[in-house]
Amino acid sequence: MRAITFSIVGILLAACLNVAAAHATVQDDVNQAVTIIQRFQEMPERAIPDSVLRDAKGLAILTVTKAGFIGSARGGSGIVVARTAKGWSGPSAIGTGGIGVGFQAGVEITEFVIVLNTQEAVNAFSKGGNVTLGANLSAAVGPVGRTAEANVALQAAMYTYSISQGLFAGISLEGTVIATRDEANAEYYGKPVAAKDILAGKVKSPAGEQKLLQVLSKYSAQ
Repeated sequence: MRAITFSIVGILLAACLNVAAAHATVQDDVNQAVTIIQRFQEMPERAIPDSVLRDAKGLAILTVTKAGFIGSARGGSGIVVARTAKGWSGPSAIGTGGIGVGFQAGVEITEFVIVLNTQEAVNAFSKGGNVTLGANLSAAVGPVGRTAEANVALQAAMYTYSISQGLFAGISLEGTVIATRDEANAEYYGKPVAAKDILAGKVKSPAGEQKLLQVLSKYSAQ
């Protein structure tokens, strides 16, 4: 029975990672990030307050697919950008994947926006390794809605926002680990580049990022 369980979880993990790989090019993730930001901001009751975006030091935006039966597996990809003295940086590719325990049933696709409220949060994504949300830096569900605008006070190094599609039943004990996708960055920029240089604004942004820059400027102008 245990062998069957792990086989099922392995198949689910492979399926999730295949979904992530299907839209794993950085340009696809940039385009998806535009859609996600617009989707959040077009719903007044779920919108990220303008003041939160205005004060943000960076944003991590990704789509995660999670599937389960007995156990669970997930995989996803996205980008992180940072605010620099000259505006927003180019995108650095990120991804997540893992296996959960406990009874799980269903499939869920979740779009995440993680607001990096502090420079320390940006630095965590700049190291080029793995970032475990809530491990070394505090993370909390962010305030939402236009009515929250006047009452927003910084409460965590990172604010998380999510929109889910599909049905998922059960409780997972897994943490969220986000890793830099160095090979994807090298393909996107045409040469090996470090996440820290991308997020510091030292690497020229490709033309494909212009739409994202326009959306970020619209909602996060200081």
